[in-house]
Amino acid sequence: MKKDFYEVLGVSRSASKDEIKKAYRKLALQYHPDKNPDNKDAEEHFKEVNEAYEVLSNDDKRRRYDQFGHAGVGTSAASGAGGPGGAYGGGVNDFSDIFSAFNDMFGGGRARGSGAPFGFEEVFGGAGGGKRGRASSGIPGTDLKIRLKLTLEEIARGVEKTLKIRKQVPCKECNGSGSKSGTTETCQTCHGSGEVRQASKTMFGQFVNIAACPTCGGEGRVVKDRCTSCYGEGIKQGEVTVKVTVPAGVQDGNYLTLRGQGNTGPRGGAPGDLIVVIEEKPHDLFRRNGNDVIYDLAVSYPDLVMGTKIDVPTLDGAVKLTIPPATQPDTMLRIAGHGIGHLRGSGKGDQLVRVNVYVPRDLSNPDKELLKELRKSRAFSPTGGSDREEKSFFEKARDIFT
Repeated sequence: MKKDFYEVLGVSRSASKDEIKKAYRKLALQYHPDKNPDNKDAEEHFKEVNEAYEVLSNDDKRRRYDQFGHAGVGTSAASGAGGPGGAYGGGVNDFSDIFSAFNDMFGGGRARGSGAPFGFEEVFGGAGGGKRGRASSGIPGTDLKIRLKLTLEEIARGVEKTLKIRKQVPCKECNGSGSKSGTTETCQTCHGSGEVRQASKTMFGQFVNIAACPTCGGEGRVVKDRCTSCYGEGIKQGEVTVKVTVPAGVQDGNYLTLRGQGNTGPRGGAPGDLIVVIEEKPHDLFRRNGNDVIYDLAVSYPDLVMGTKIDVPTLDGAVKLTIPPATQPDTMLRIAGHGIGHLRGSGKGDQLVRVNVYVPRDLSNPDKELLKELRKSRAFSPTGGSDREEKSFFEKARDIFT
């Protein structure tokens, strides 16, 4: 049976295009045949990854796949070497077709005079291609991850938090350029491409191993007259204030992504993202069960028998709860609408109150005497009477009939 395309790329069904592209980039590099010569398993993985990306990166194909599965995009479990999809399934017939899928991820049409797509050449090599154009954008900044601890009350209603974040920010002395004068020049080692290449021939054709230029670090340009404050990096360690809005209903381990709030990239590079991971603090009174909360309530034995009304704490404040007469221990009573707000949609969960009998530890002599009297009552015995009373009854019966 053909694998689920989302499972192949290791992404959720709600993944964005950027997440799909990122997952594809990682797996394609990992399983590429040039890196795994004579490895049939890697070759099969490479085919699966390419086919999955071909469908999920196309809005129309992805919509049809989500609605009808493999049948909606013309693939089936039978697609294979002899099926309609050719060697790779899904209409991909050979490696040149596979390479063309890289266009969506690495840019550009085909290089002039080349049978291979431009984007693929830039990553895996080929006969042609051009500059990647990274010099103007700088090196992207890295992502940051922080943990945000929230109380159950904050999770129930949602909350806005102001966070102080230590991260890399643009250098004020050089405005993030890394240069005192703000000027740069083309790298003489890579001639502005940001890469150094080494060609090699394989059974699949000619490939080019690409590495970042050691002189310019992959930027294609070098800084003239380096800034003494940031040593030419264009970034320094700083502290910023960030506001984050957390919706109601989040759970421990959920995360929020704040685009562009991560570390600033060196010399004008785009900033990374800030990933805020939610951490739920344990509560002294309540336990969470989905969007419901559970509260254990201890009630005296007389109140359980006769019924009563008790003030019970909730996430929204105290609420009067009615304990019906003859309530049994471990009974669960519901207070509607006093739980946690739904993450998707309106409304809230409930509060569940588990009723338990309170058993005193220290009793006075008068209290003990009262309990002894209760023992004699059939109403307070689960069997309807004590052994002592039953024995007394049989003794009296024996005396009558003998």
